[in-house]
Amino acid sequence: MTLKLTDYDPYDFANRRHIGPSPSEIAEMLETVGATSLDALVDETVPASIRQKTALAFGDPMSEREVLDHLRATAKKNTVMLSLIGQGYHGTIMPPVIQRCILENPAWYTAYTPYQPEISQGRLEALLNFQTMVSDLTGLDIANASLLDEATAAAEAMAMAERASKSKTTTFFVDHHCHPQTIEVIRTRAEPLGWEVQVGDPFTELDPAKVFGAIFQYPGTYGHVHDFTDVIATLHAQKAIAIVAADPLSLTLLKSPGEMGADIAVGSMQRFGVPMGYGGPHAAYMAVKDAYKRSMPGRLVGVTVDARGNQAYRLALQTREQHIRREKATSNICTAQVLLAVIASMYAVFHGPVGLRAIAGRVHTRATTLAAGLKKLDFIIDPAIFFDTVTVFAEGRQAEILEAARKEGINLRKVGDDQIGISLDEVSRRATVEAIWRAFGGNMSFDDLEAGPQIPDPLVRQSRYLEHPIFHMNRAESEMTRYIRRLSDKDLALDRTMIPLGSCTMKLNATAEMLCITWPEFADIHPFAPADQALGYKEMIDDLSDKLCLITGYDAISMQPNSGAQGEYAGLMSIRSFHRANGEGHRNICLIPTSAHGTNPASAQMAGMTVVAVGTRENGDIDLDDFRAKAEQHSANLAACMITYPSTHGVFEETAAEVCKITHDHGGQVYLDGANLNALVGVARPGDIGADVSHLNLHKTFCIPHGGGGPGMGPIGVKAHLAEHLPGHIITDGRPGAVSAAPFGSASILPISWAYCLMMGGDGLTQATKIAILSANYIAARLKGAYDVLYTSPGGRVAHECILDTRPLVQSAGVTVDDVAKRLIDCGFHAPTMSWPVAGTLMIEPTESEVKAELDRFCAAMLAIRNEAWAIEDGRMDRDNNPLKNAPHTIEDLVGPWDRPYGRETAIFPDGAMRNAKYFAPVNRVDNVYGDRHLVCSCPPMTDYAEAAE
Repeated sequence: MTLKLTDYDPYDFANRRHIGPSPSEIAEMLETVGATSLDALVDETVPASIRQKTALAFGDPMSEREVLDHLRATAKKNTVMLSLIGQGYHGTIMPPVIQRCILENPAWYTAYTPYQPEISQGRLEALLNFQTMVSDLTGLDIANASLLDEATAAAEAMAMAERASKSKTTTFFVDHHCHPQTIEVIRTRAEPLGWEVQVGDPFTELDPAKVFGAIFQYPGTYGHVHDFTDVIATLHAQKAIAIVAADPLSLTLLKSPGEMGADIAVGSMQRFGVPMGYGGPHAAYMAVKDAYKRSMPGRLVGVTVDARGNQAYRLALQTREQHIRREKATSNICTAQVLLAVIASMYAVFHGPVGLRAIAGRVHTRATTLAAGLKKLDFIIDPAIFFDTVTVFAEGRQAEILEAARKEGINLRKVGDDQIGISLDEVSRRATVEAIWRAFGGNMSFDDLEAGPQIPDPLVRQSRYLEHPIFHMNRAESEMTRYIRRLSDKDLALDRTMIPLGSCTMKLNATAEMLCITWPEFADIHPFAPADQALGYKEMIDDLSDKLCLITGYDAISMQPNSGAQGEYAGLMSIRSFHRANGEGHRNICLIPTSAHGTNPASAQMAGMTVVAVGTRENGDIDLDDFRAKAEQHSANLAACMITYPSTHGVFEETAAEVCKITHDHGGQVYLDGANLNALVGVARPGDIGADVSHLNLHKTFCIPHGGGGPGMGPIGVKAHLAEHLPGHIITDGRPGAVSAAPFGSASILPISWAYCLMMGGDGLTQATKIAILSANYIAARLKGAYDVLYTSPGGRVAHECILDTRPLVQSAGVTVDDVAKRLIDCGFHAPTMSWPVAGTLMIEPTESEVKAELDRFCAAMLAIRNEAWAIEDGRMDRDNNPLKNAPHTIEDLVGPWDRPYGRETAIFPDGAMRNAKYFAPVNRVDNVYGDRHLVCSCPPMTDYAEAAE
């Protein structure tokens, strides 16, 4: 037969990148699930009442090459300048070995949150390095594994101060030299909680007796470096909490917050090798005194031991997770910025304490030289003591000087009506200083004016930092490359195996979508650069917003929230603003099903709402009678309901539209959690179902990678009546209500989702949804008889995920859900979501990206595990000493005598394990209880690095 070009289906060719099963595999899977066609399966699964009436159409899909050309053309519309605007964002240099081996390496960027410690030892070690680095630099006892950005970290610190303080007041003091975006986010966060924010001069306007805490910027946004030791002492005398927002690079030269007596330090690690990226993603940090470690928000990596007594790492104090605390949570943090924290920690490993101090010294010396030259030109400089930033009085020439600087390729900061801010950074060169002088009307040589350090002795850092051997390893590129590789080899990520996590959509992050995030036109744009320098960003954000509106049925999008939990909060705050604008500010009741994601009630509490729990029926659906009764009971004060669709239990409920109607009939608004949008795109639209607002997890449905636990993006879509209540940003649009530091959140990763939409097209996105539903039903069908699927629709179907009930194994064989999860490691798989939303179960989401062979390998592993449980039930395996109880098995288990009642081959090669690519966990089962009882959250002495020490 002669092959013709028309034999190729261009639609199939364009979309097979994200859709794993081939047409023939789809047919086989349909036969297994008992559906006549893909459309028939969707008809059986998704209620007709909510089905999308028209096809999702926004043009034909682009090829990979076309998308890259389009991205390049769009990127060129951004103008890359040397931005010395400062304000918490700085030019930096990512070492190429870190860029290539971490940021551009799927072993790092496709990993999931390290809830399963045995398969996360590499990134947990990198995060422990991060915590050690932050603790050392800040001079405080313990640091967490990163937060979202400096402004939200400051807001979290305020909330922590309110809990920890013994003061009876409700006022929080903010240094007027804090970055403007930080002040605005603090105001946003404080208002619904009834806290007053006082902004002023801490040396003249702070009354410690009238505040529960205070935050100081160090150095200040205009460059001032103050010693806050005495001010902090007065706060402590009144039992108030002191917070310092500190630039970490400056702390290599300046007295640390801990030495000043600070209780909490926060800041951004962006200038440790992470590009500005028009605002993110960046890793924020928080460090605290030991006394406050158990109330610190976010994740904390700790040291523990495994079953053999060997050192291991894990997430510590996990009961702080919002899944557990729900409406009693003090924070809704559900993620971190792991990938960025890893980069920042490796930046410190790469440079070491001497290298970091040298970088800081160069920055400071160039700033002092710049100031000397400007003084020679008769300009007045403020402050007298600074690290890298000066503010210059322009003497009526502000606009002229700013324009002259732009002609030199430099952005400076407009401060007030007649001042100019200049923040030098790692990228600044001697020629940069000379160019700035020219913009101010001078023509001088750096060599003729070079000035030395000008930090007074009382502010010079005396304490040591980064003394652990890891920060003194031989930093030859060969050793750095191998260290990074050794860590990644310890982990399981999507580049090795399927990660079948329910509600987290661990799908393909196509290489073509990832390429552009390091292009300078996207990476090197300051978030507060002039708008005409970010036209490419505007075009991309506008088009992506239009596509997301078309997909969801909403009318407007805000890209500002930089995590799913931030999106929840922003959506609820928009609802709150809407009610207040209508004179109904008393509406404060939020109805939330008991099965909801834990961040839902936490976000509602933070938005000043009172959570009323709604029961669920035995089949997992919302109890409509209970919902209706509580809506009627709270009708006068009903603000909102929060639902997830498809539901948390993996089923398309028939009553979603009715829930929306009941809420609206009682004056409330409907928040639909977009965590499960992967089952909706092209099939049903939240806005059509009746929802008013949703957050969209771009790091789930729209292919931004999880990065080991972050970055994320959680933009919100709203109906038209809520559009004017979306978050504003005081710097870019003059509107209040910022929920994140940057106007467009983590803007530099938005091209990933945009490229995904362009390559897939509307038909491709719809096909992806259908295959996601098929894959989940295929697994449910394959495992039928071995495990019960806990919840199904009336027709016996699941949505894009299914919940397997492993609870019967506890009684019959003494096998827990933990045992199943750890045995899956021996099979080379990451475990599904454990014990949520139902304790003792596994929630499985295969996504559309996995080929049938991988789905079958996973099913083989699960069936083999069930066979082992049957062997225990039948007495063919010992109840306490068996492969399930001893999993995961490590190389160390195979060395020396073998005294177990099953063979080595059974231990390490269960069904599903790849014999020619076997993954061995680096540690045995981790002891969680030991880790919490012996809390160690910074690098312990590690002789493994002795040979690499200088």
